[in-house]
Amino acid sequence: MSENAVGQRLAGRRRLIKFAGASLFLTVSPVSRASTNRSPGILAVRIWPAPDYTRVTIEHSAPIKYTHFTVKDPERLVVDLEGVELTSVLESLGKKVAPDDPNIKLVRAGRYKPGVVRLVMELKTPVEPQVFELAPVGNYGHRLVLDVYPLNPPDPLLSLLDREDWQAAAVDSRPGATAGGQSGAAVEDRSERKPGQLAERRPANKRQGRPVIDRLVTITLDPGHGGEDPGAVGRGGSYEKHVTLAVAKRLRAKIEAEPNMRVALTRDSDFFVPLGARVQKARRIQSDLFVSIHADAFVRPDANGSSVFVLSESGASSSAARYLAQKENASDLIGGVNIDVKDPVLARTLLDLSQTATISDSLKLGKAVLGEIGGINRLHKASVEQAGFAVLKAPDIPSILIETAFISNPEEEKRLNDDAYQDKMANAILAGIKKYLAQNPPLAKSTLARLD
Repeated sequence: MSENAVGQRLAGRRRLIKFAGASLFLTVSPVSRASTNRSPGILAVRIWPAPDYTRVTIEHSAPIKYTHFTVKDPERLVVDLEGVELTSVLESLGKKVAPDDPNIKLVRAGRYKPGVVRLVMELKTPVEPQVFELAPVGNYGHRLVLDVYPLNPPDPLLSLLDREDWQAAAVDSRPGATAGGQSGAAVEDRSERKPGQLAERRPANKRQGRPVIDRLVTITLDPGHGGEDPGAVGRGGSYEKHVTLAVAKRLRAKIEAEPNMRVALTRDSDFFVPLGARVQKARRIQSDLFVSIHADAFVRPDANGSSVFVLSESGASSSAARYLAQKENASDLIGGVNIDVKDPVLARTLLDLSQTATISDSLKLGKAVLGEIGGINRLHKASVEQAGFAVLKAPDIPSILIETAFISNPEEEKRLNDDAYQDKMANAILAGIKKYLAQNPPLAKSTLARLD
């Protein structure tokens, strides 16, 4: 969009925004080509709506001085940007608000006073905003991040139960289904359901010594990257964040079809989730397994194959594993995390005895999954590797990170975008999970293990 055209159209207009008991003027000034050369210049604006929070990113060429405050009745977030000219880029924020954004109703931008641009966000719910700056990293310049968190955030456990209720209703609506899916059964009070609740017993395997899964197994799938963090980018332009989400959604559908399993995703669309929040989500719903899905990349385009990684008790099992862990752990730097908010799980430097046992189980899970993936793709290494992946640090959940293929390899990039390959990968991961569970049925979660 031409900044000159927008500036000429809006020249001389004024907006009046009324705040509770006070009036603050936003004067929209003309935008000239020269104004875009001033420092700091606005490079881009982005909005990433998500169930947990909505992120607004303002990318600029130099650090910005800013202030922010909230206003009640109606709920608004106001951000003043100093030393910034009003441009069509800033004005485009209003057009980027999605109708189904759970937190932001609309955004207005205007000139508050000379040298100050004011952003006013009308909100759908009371919020606790986090506003912070990020230094340039990767392909990004300076970024001012506005994270709009609802005062009453959604509970991932209730979200999981809501999805189960929706699925049950879908089954009940099929021709021939009985009301409620069962004859004469009382409707279950959702508030009484527990994460580790026993599933209805299926016919037990009669073979001697065969472990039987007699409760609902909860699995968290973690599509890597998202939002501001694209992950690796293939030579054909494919983003890792899109590939991982596509595979995770296919795998979710397959797990949901299993009788004794249920599944949650750390993200179900294109938004950024900090590494610590991914772990917290899995622990909140008392997951039995955590599977993080990625697509590898390397400087050489001929690198190929799939890999499985788990957390290391000490050092990395190879220099390649160490390199990959460092790359994946940089996700928070690229995606953007408020460093003033500390995460207790990721801050741990010493592994306790419970984590040692968890890593042992993670290795068993990783071996089972790697064996199945080997049936559909070449393995980059025939054994499970280990390194200090931050996203695998849940102390009480067996956790693995799967590199489905090298997105930096042109041939494998094509496969990663192929529906048939994605489906084969999802089938292989599920087969590995089921193989692991057949030999290692999950025990009941202890109260201590559920404490954060």
